[in-house]
Amino acid sequence: MNKRMTITEVAEIVGISPKTIVRWEKVGKVRKAKRDWRGWRVYDEDDLESIKQFRETIVEV
Repeated sequence: MNKRMTITEVAEIVGISPKTIVRWEKVGKVRKAKRDWRGWRVYDEDDLESIKQFRETIVEV
């Protein structure tokens, strides 16, 4: 079962700000998050890995 995480949790794990994740979503660098019934972004482990991988490509440059 995939754990559901908030944008704040994902940002803390990856070491970036939630605003950075939102910006990456808006420009298409990472896929847009699913939303819960309140409209809040929710991420699963696949989303987390995708964001981690994108961040690593930036750090390597």
